Amino acid sequence: MTERKPPGVPFESWVDKQIRDAERRGEFDRLPGAGEPLPPGTDSTYDELWWIKRKMAREGLSVLPPTLALRKEAEDALAAAYAAPTERIVRKIITDVNVKLREMMYKPPPGPPLGMKPYDVEDVVRLWRERRADTRGQGDGSDVQ
Repeated sequence: MTERKPPGVPFESWVDKQIRDAERRGEFDRLPGAGEPLPPGTDSTYDELWWIKRKMAREGLSVLPPTLALRKEAEDALAAAYAAPTERIVRKIITDVNVKLREMMYKPPPGPPLGMKPYDVEDVVRLWRERRADTRGQGDGSDVQ
């Protein structure tokens, strides 16, 4: 397809002819992906950020509004506290996330409301002890550090 468009021939007609000729020669017969469905996301309208979204999906990244990101962080912190090996670590995890929750409560960021309040450290420690007693048969708090 190195030939040039002849003068006086409309560009669209010339391109259509080039495609028809290539089809007759079988140049489209064994292209990679032939006969396979299009990858997800290719049937939508053009999005100029498509490459950023694809890279983020490929690398498992996401962008959340600050309140939703903190909500997720708080839930993860609570789960980490329940799985912590010592009471001291439980207290540290919950105290650290509570600082962020209080900060967000007093100066709300843009986006949806947080809808959370700081955790009660003593309540989390009590539940941690109960869970630990259920799994280990001991909940006397003797591992407090």
